[in-house]
Amino acid sequence: MDYSLCELCPRSCGVDRTAGERGFCGCPDTALVAKTMLHRWEEPALAGSGGSGAVFFGGCTLGCRYCQNAAISGGPTGTPVDSEGLRRIFEDLIAQGAENIDLVTPTQFLPTILSALTPKLPVPVVYNCGGYERAETIRQLEGKVDIYLPDLKYADSTLGESLSGAADYFPTACGAIREMVRQTGRPRWSGDKMVRGTIIRHLILPGQVENSLRVLDWIGENFAPGQVLVSLMRQYTPMGGLAAPFDRRVTEDEYEAVLSWMYLNRLEGFTQEAESADAGFIPDFQQGG
Repeated sequence: MDYSLCELCPRSCGVDRTAGERGFCGCPDTALVAKTMLHRWEEPALAGSGGSGAVFFGGCTLGCRYCQNAAISGGPTGTPVDSEGLRRIFEDLIAQGAENIDLVTPTQFLPTILSALTPKLPVPVVYNCGGYERAETIRQLEGKVDIYLPDLKYADSTLGESLSGAADYFPTACGAIREMVRQTGRPRWSGDKMVRGTIIRHLILPGQVENSLRVLDWIGENFAPGQVLVSLMRQYTPMGGLAAPFDRRVTEDEYEAVLSWMYLNRLEGFTQEAESADAGFIPDFQQGG
């Protein structure tokens, strides 16, 4: 796989990144690592006692207007790292006690990452992405990734277009998630730690309860109880510059309505406390690591 006529993500820009051309993500052909850390705020089944070995990559193929990681996702940010250097980062995080290697927003650098994942690491590999993926690209990860952690943000195409510039978000993400679940099968565990499976994250947006209900309906209709886990997030934090209702946090009534619908769909997984909607939980991307 190379970057000639890049079609790694659904934008399918068709640029030659090896020749210095840039597409939607603005990223070069060399992976950019913005931050590494033992991330203790991931889902409990992932973070465990040691924390996830998070590797935050610079840039993004989606570009959500409310992104909490905008400091690094809004453009090509980070230190250039080749496959060998990336492998050393993985091994160093494991030596520090990481429960897994958590690849955060990785798709734009997939060729570099694939090489770094060979040979197989001694801990699970987590593919942590926005859900807006090509199923064809996800197939390249079969046997390399143990746990998929995609978002499923929108069932509403208008929201997808206005907030992420992706009116085709829902059908595209649904196809990618089906491929992820095909690869991993049902969740597998070692004690209280997940070692294989798919966790679908959904961030409730203020004033958009109907969107959330439609997302949960799709999950319930397409997967048997327990086939996937759902992480229902209430951590939306206003980042500034957005009009109402996106200039406020999710209300208790909104959260409870969506939570009830999750249970009505017989979906299992994780929930969040109201205190999660706090900028203090956003990693400090100004510090090295």
